[in-house]
Amino acid sequence: MLHFAELDSQLSGLVAAPHWYVGLSGGADSTVLLHLLHSWCVANPAAPTLSAIHINHGMQAEAPDWKLYCANLCHQLAIPLISRTVTVSSGGSTEAAAREARYCAFEDLLPADTVLFLGHHLDDQVETFFLRLLRGAGVEGLAGMPRTRNLGQAKLERPLLDYDRSEIEQYAAYHDLGYVRDPSNHDTSMDRNFLREELLPLLATRWPAYRRSVIRASAHIASASALLMHTFGVPETIYSQMGDAGLSLAPLVDEPLDIAALRLRAWLREAGYQAPDGAALDEFLRQLRVTAVDGNPRMMCGSYGLQRYHDAVYRLPDLLAPPAASSVALAPSASVKVSGVGTVSLVRADSGGLRLMPEEILTLRWRQGGERCCLPDQVGSRRLKDLLQAWQVPPWWRGRVPLVYLGDDLVAVGDLARCESGRWQDVAQDGESLWLVQWKRAASAGSD
Repeated sequence: MLHFAELDSQLSGLVAAPHWYVGLSGGADSTVLLHLLHSWCVANPAAPTLSAIHINHGMQAEAPDWKLYCANLCHQLAIPLISRTVTVSSGGSTEAAAREARYCAFEDLLPADTVLFLGHHLDDQVETFFLRLLRGAGVEGLAGMPRTRNLGQAKLERPLLDYDRSEIEQYAAYHDLGYVRDPSNHDTSMDRNFLREELLPLLATRWPAYRRSVIRASAHIASASALLMHTFGVPETIYSQMGDAGLSLAPLVDEPLDIAALRLRAWLREAGYQAPDGAALDEFLRQLRVTAVDGNPRMMCGSYGLQRYHDAVYRLPDLLAPPAASSVALAPSASVKVSGVGTVSLVRADSGGLRLMPEEILTLRWRQGGERCCLPDQVGSRRLKDLLQAWQVPPWWRGRVPLVYLGDDLVAVGDLARCESGRWQDVAQDGESLWLVQWKRAASAGSD
């Protein structure tokens, strides 16, 4: 019988974290994980405070019931619950889109240096191996889901990877833990469900111990992957003007194709992203090598994208629909979250800020074409299109930069530049407040 003390070796090194969180869907895996961690924390008073996070994807009619179940479970265990509803983008793989939305929510919610525990187990690892194998994954993908990795400023841990589904269900039955059952888990039109319901049971009739064999093989592949990384190294991460993570173009076009693919996969995996299948990756690398200098080849990989810009390849942010053409109000001390843009805030400044009259608010708009900005201490205005290019703002951001208006006057281009205006002041006068625009850009979280 699975017992919380078996997790000592994995958990004891994490007690210095300021807080622990559990990703709680309400299914058997996450319910058992929450119960195990709660028991471990009770037995180890030095453990951090434990909370749960429930992500509602809004894709099932039963979703409100699952949220209620999670709330009741957490109430019984006296564990705080954080609930977040996300929007799953349409098009492409629904599974990948839901996973991406979930991980983005986790990254947005988790404070620095905290730990998020997820309930992935041995059967999940085996299913992931076969899915990646059938997509033609390289050694990094076939090494399986990592036991631990960074997730934004936090850390992700999977303490149940050594235990199979039957052990988890046995634990739930022994402790009389109810859990929700997702009816979509039996929808064999989804690849993972087809493996789980059709293919893997057939394998088990011939090779009953196939799970452990696959895990051993995956461990050997992980060792080979580590050796290759030690030999060739993971490319250094660079950043665009807007903060997009990327890597220099040189190792992708100067190295032999197989080495370039290996290094790109390693770079993605280190950040927690699943590498694309071999054919798509080879075609992208080919395009990088033959496209003109001013070309920008792009590869979409389900939950993220890669695109060349100048002499680098960048991982694209969460590219949802562009912001609406209508304006968005921005009041002093307020923040607004705009899909595909991020969060824009108007914060008080001690000096060097924008003076607003009582009851005045700003508006955020988006490029429609023809906008101009006169930069401070410069004569004449310049086209915003030319300025964004001069500032090396990548193409995928140019329609997403929030343009800050006071009335009909453009006073700021996001947090990139101020436009000439008598409202900008170095020092506030008596009774006045000065304000600055802050912009937390949308990003894309890694997901295994």
